[in-house]
Amino acid sequence: MPIVTRLALAAAGATLLTACSTDEPAAAPTVEPVPSVSAAAAPSATSPAPAGLPDLAATPETIATGIQVPWGLAFRPDGSALVAERQTGDIYQVKAGAAKKKVYTVPGVRAGGEGGLLGLAVREKWVFAYLTGDDDNRIVRFELTGGAPEVIFKGLDRGGRHNGGRLAFGPDGMLYVGTGDAGDEPQSQDRDDPNGKILRLTVDGKPAPGNPWPGSPVWSLGHRNVQGLAWDAQGRMYGIEFGQDTWDEVNVIQPGKNYGWPEVEGRAGNPKFTDPIVQWRTDDASPSGAAVAGNTLYVAALKGERLWTVPLDGGTAKAELDGKFGRLRTVAVAPDGSLWLTTSNTDGRGDPRDGDDRILRFPAR
Repeated sequence: MPIVTRLALAAAGATLLTACSTDEPAAAPTVEPVPSVSAAAAPSATSPAPAGLPDLAATPETIATGIQVPWGLAFRPDGSALVAERQTGDIYQVKAGAAKKKVYTVPGVRAGGEGGLLGLAVREKWVFAYLTGDDDNRIVRFELTGGAPEVIFKGLDRGGRHNGGRLAFGPDGMLYVGTGDAGDEPQSQDRDDPNGKILRLTVDGKPAPGNPWPGSPVWSLGHRNVQGLAWDAQGRMYGIEFGQDTWDEVNVIQPGKNYGWPEVEGRAGNPKFTDPIVQWRTDDASPSGAAVAGNTLYVAALKGERLWTVPLDGGTAKAELDGKFGRLRTVAVAPDGSLWLTTSNTDGRGDPRDGDDRILRFPAR
């Protein structure tokens, strides 16, 4: 099937969304209530309940400054967080009221373009990291107490762009991985190729039981560059994705579904593909990390330099913090309900400010 004009496809199915033409001011998209998904994983009984919704009107606390392109962020049981520095391979431990502390350097990281030390996840004694090496993108795990990392998944194509990189443990205890097409678009439609996919793995890096295709790590396909993964209280999974020239996307991720890239970008109304629940012009978003608190999905925007709030029970998506802190890379809800944001102004595409890059904390109400 030939690549179809993105704009024409997006206009074909605007039931859930409102959009604007390229010569008009941006319009905030509206969102219908997200339906129940029968295949959603059950929420974990051990997941901490947030104390309250984040207060974005409050003056944020600056948790750390002077980090070169903070990318992955993962909380530890003590409430501190590990932060990946993309350019160096260093991992810092950060905590409110304390100075940042370098706790590990991941060997073999080869930063360049959009590659480097990317996503982080924490599970019991293990820290998991997604990194760009000499020949590929790969996932390793290690203990902060020392020792060389163990490679648990390798062979993801590396590129100057679209390396994917987000890691997150789902409520089912499995490791989910957002990968990119590494600039080779047809890979996203090849079910046997892990690029341009969301993968679902065990803690050992093996294809997880219950995946749509036995023996395959692939959970969903047809992705361009997945940069955010999040779950709501019902166990519904959301994937955040960079568009090319027209539409960025928020998708409800279901096993075995095809999200269209490179055949379509944005809403297509084509039964072969699953449409996003939200789309933005790339200038308004270029979205990266995502997190859920209550019935709100928070999406950090790089080029758009804002934090989008998406009401999952229906309403209008809203741009918060517009231009206030520059490019926003990662957003995460801490165990105490506060919202943490990382800026990305030192990545070569932004305008660094004093103290950049930084980690900000908005308290819970």
